[in-house]
Amino acid sequence: MMIKKFSIILLLLVLVQTQTSAQFVKEDNFFDASFSTIGSQSALSANYHHLHGLGKAKKFSVGYGVRFTSNYGKSVDFITAPAKLTSGSTGLGVIFTENKLENFDTLSLANYAVNTLNLSIHLNYKFHPKWDVEFNIDALGFSFGKQQTADYLSSKRLSSPNQDTKQKVNPTSFNLLLVSDNDLGSLNSEILVHYWFKPKWALKLGGSFVFAEYTSENKLFLDNNRFRNKALMGMIGITYSPFKN
Repeated sequence: MMIKKFSIILLLLVLVQTQTSAQFVKEDNFFDASFSTIGSQSALSANYHHLHGLGKAKKFSVGYGVRFTSNYGKSVDFITAPAKLTSGSTGLGVIFTENKLENFDTLSLANYAVNTLNLSIHLNYKFHPKWDVEFNIDALGFSFGKQQTADYLSSKRLSSPNQDTKQKVNPTSFNLLLVSDNDLGSLNSEILVHYWFKPKWALKLGGSFVFAEYTSENKLFLDNNRFRNKALMGMIGITYSPFKN
């Protein structure tokens, strides 16, 4: 399974790299591939992004890109996703609001796999000729994957309008970055450091925070059908900048 996913990522990188002859591809364009894991859950991603340096020194850059992520795992729980249920409110305030655990419900998946294609936002700071730090996050896109059967074994099941222990779920199709639990769908973000061991090649090390979301066919406890898993994973990857000096 991992070999197949790596093959898909490498193919995407090759396809994207064929664009390097276009006029818009200049020094501040980057292609990378990453692997993140916590053992029971993992993610493979491929990304193209362009940075715009700010100021005379151009040590700080902002940019945009597109990222494919394949997030998968075994024996993983997905809990109630909407902020109006998890926090009892929406908007920026959800960051500071305590979770309403009485509203939480759970679906458990023996295996899951969510694939996403999202536009991404990038912030980068170069503090040394061979070192820089970066934060990036998915902003908008879509997800796809196979339908799964989840175990509805929550303590809230008997309060649900659909009490069957088996529920059909699909990856939530639309992804949108908002704020915390206001987010929709599946998103990936990274905080990392680059070490440029060659002029055009860098090793990337850091962490990846991945949201994966499924939508159940039935409305369950509190009329909810969206369930999310959040995973903070260790990450390693490689970055290639074809026109970097």
